[in-house]
Amino acid sequence: MDGSVTMSRTLARLQAKLRGQVGKAIEDYAMISAGDRVMVCLSGGKDSYTLLDLLLSLKRSAPVDFEILAVNLDQKQPGFPAHVLPEYLTALGVPFHIIEQDTYSVVKRVIPEGRTMCGLCSRLRRGALYRFAAEHGVTKIALGHHRDDIVETLFLNLFFGGRLKAMAPKLLSEDGRHVVIRPLAYLPERDIARYARGRGFPLIPCTLCGSQANLQRLAVKRMLADWERTQPGRTESIFSALRHIEPGSLADARLFDFAGLDARRLAPAVFPKTPA
Repeated sequence: MDGSVTMSRTLARLQAKLRGQVGKAIEDYAMISAGDRVMVCLSGGKDSYTLLDLLLSLKRSAPVDFEILAVNLDQKQPGFPAHVLPEYLTALGVPFHIIEQDTYSVVKRVIPEGRTMCGLCSRLRRGALYRFAAEHGVTKIALGHHRDDIVETLFLNLFFGGRLKAMAPKLLSEDGRHVVIRPLAYLPERDIARYARGRGFPLIPCTLCGSQANLQRLAVKRMLADWERTQPGRTESIFSALRHIEPGSLADARLFDFAGLDARRLAPAVFPKTPA
């Protein structure tokens, strides 16, 4: 389904809500500036389709002019329907490029059967996308991570890495050459799923790791879903906490000058003695 198809009133309201949240995230974190060439990384999943769709919608009314380039990495997974994205993007009239790189064979060769493939797959995919961005004048790399992804990453690092770390809505790559943005940072996954269904995006499942039912991320996702069932709004509250950090109430001496607290203490007040 493309933008020319008339939406139902319910879907139009949902689109307006999501557009507003994406626009606010872009404004809050200064994600897109005039003249930017934004590379939208399109995987074929609901999140990246929604990202592209909403950015195209915002572009039509944005106060600054920016360019959108959709890019997909064809990882040569067996059975991958390589025609789906080119046909969709051509019909949409969006500039796009398909990067062909057989990361699938590399991951299958290197990772033992039964082990999690996501880490290596992600690194290889990131490397290919960064190279393309550097070679084609891309100024911003847009990824489809949403609010739930960010909260899940917080708990993954907390439970399994011993770090208080999540996903930043905007970041500079480790080599300092790329700015990565996550315009869906304020969007809950359930709203994205509803929108993707309503828009009828031609979804492409990931067959590389889709059978890995015991991933730590899935366990965290189930935990958060259970919390939402018993305490609706908890995920939103956790995400809000990530936006309101108080370094002095934590324990990282790199972020807060605990040693300097003594020097900042006010001198005790001196009161005149009361005559006997």
